[in-house]
Amino acid sequence: MSTRAADGRPVAASDGHSPTPTAPTADRRAWWRWLRHEWTGAIVGGLLLAVALTWPTMRHPASTVPGDLGDPTLQAWQMSWAGHALVHHPLDLWHSNTFYPERYTFAYSDTLLGYAPMGALGSGFEAALVHYNLMYVLVHALAFVGAYALVRQLGAGRWGGAVAGVAWAYAPWRLAHAGHLNIISSGGIALSLAMLARGHGWSLRHGYRPERRRPGWALAGWVVAAWQVSLGFGIGLPLVYFLLAAVLVAAGCYGWSWWRRERAPFGRRLLLADLAGGLVFGAVTLLLGLVYLRVVDLNPQAVRSLDWTEMFSPPLIGFVTAPADSWLWGEPHAAAREQLSWPPEMALLPGMALIGMAMAGLFVSVYPVRQRIALGLGVLGTVLLGLGATLGGDGDPGYLTLSRHLPGWDALRTPGRMMHWTSLLLAVLAAGLVTAIAESRRPPTTRWTRLLAPAVLLVPLALVALEGVNRTPHPEVPRPPAALRAADEPVLLLPIGGTNDLHYMLWTTDGFPRVANGLAGFEPATLAQTRTAAASFPDPTSVAYLRGIGIRSVVAMPDRAAGTPWEGIAARPVDGLGITREEIDGVLVYHLG
Repeated sequence: MSTRAADGRPVAASDGHSPTPTAPTADRRAWWRWLRHEWTGAIVGGLLLAVALTWPTMRHPASTVPGDLGDPTLQAWQMSWAGHALVHHPLDLWHSNTFYPERYTFAYSDTLLGYAPMGALGSGFEAALVHYNLMYVLVHALAFVGAYALVRQLGAGRWGGAVAGVAWAYAPWRLAHAGHLNIISSGGIALSLAMLARGHGWSLRHGYRPERRRPGWALAGWVVAAWQVSLGFGIGLPLVYFLLAAVLVAAGCYGWSWWRRERAPFGRRLLLADLAGGLVFGAVTLLLGLVYLRVVDLNPQAVRSLDWTEMFSPPLIGFVTAPADSWLWGEPHAAAREQLSWPPEMALLPGMALIGMAMAGLFVSVYPVRQRIALGLGVLGTVLLGLGATLGGDGDPGYLTLSRHLPGWDALRTPGRMMHWTSLLLAVLAAGLVTAIAESRRPPTTRWTRLLAPAVLLVPLALVALEGVNRTPHPEVPRPPAALRAADEPVLLLPIGGTNDLHYMLWTTDGFPRVANGLAGFEPATLAQTRTAAASFPDPTSVAYLRGIGIRSVVAMPDRAAGTPWEGIAARPVDGLGITREEIDGVLVYHLG
């Protein structure tokens, strides 16, 4: 039945129900729900915060890098090589274009292999820098989202999640590693733990709730953990052992409950998800481990003694000392840093505000008392491990004990990097405190109380954010010379050694010509021989040696040669050597024929 409107058009009669929304209206409502969703806010907020707190990284992403001109140039090359190799010749992934004629050269350092998809987007020098700077910002965003997700799953509220995310992603100690993308790329640790906890229906606040099991989340957690390991064992290996220990403890608890006939339901689907995910995680870990073992077999000098661990072990004062790049604490802590033999690895302040909130969180929290005690013991244990050899004078029992007995742990020469786990545990404790404060507030009854209530919770968030403000330098990266494109590969670039080789590696992202140069945590025998033989280049002996190992061109940069054996190389004659030389924009190219 219908009626007519004032203009004469028919109008459907009301049947007492609300009208069905049109498609555009439904779409707008769905879009609005998505915008208002908690995880949309967390992700978008994490990205915006990352751009702001890493500024000015994105000001000139095609020409500068955060930190220094050392490791960032190496890691920009690593991402580009991984992307290039997987697209064009995946079977040669591990045999990179550097350290010619050596093999397995891509595994001479942490590879950042998990960032290969980013490296595959475009090619060339500027693309490599843009990829690096984008990842530098994104790893901070992922660390925030990962910590936020973890504490939310463990039972903290949104305010607690925000404080934990900022405190962990922008802890002052991370600023000392602005040039170590492999070290600050820890977001996958927290995110994988959050997914695994969600998949198994477990939280600190509520314990195990079988009805909340989500096998898909458990599988995703294992996959993210495998991706984290693919970035490198520098921080990935402790995650491997943590998950192994967690599996053993969980299995033991379940076996005990089974024996007592009090077993809680687990479910076949969750078991299959764990088996499949664990298989992926184990396969990635094992395959990468075999590659690194192959490197050691070919290069025994790659094995580092525990003297390295002793050298990098921080004193206790390092845990409350900020690096120089901290805007808030850098200058006030200058005197404390003078007591550290190697501040970049020993200035380990997780944040004064974070420490204070975590200590208070031991007494006031939404977590049960026994869980707080466990978290406190975890903080203490990771700090003791982080002391390395300074614990008790020899680090045994402690970090050096693990180095002697756990496979691969002896390669983790920097105990201070246990701060990843210390600061994450501190963030979980702080989140429990902030959540308790948020939940203890009475419902606001007046306009002023409604305005002041969130302002109170903004204070801890502002404090941890303030401690994360940086004054990290962003130097301009030297561009590759045009002469490099005129050289036939394989190429040797002079002068050889030091950070020069890191710059050369980055320059090769324009086409990836094979080069004899490279820099890693150890020096292969062929590189040492090449540097010694080429010290007198060009002369009959050096030319014969280079031809013998397959080098077809030598590119020499006189402006970098001051104080090296190649100073004044432009004045050295080439007559009678059977080679030719040309000069391109001040750079010398020798064609060995």
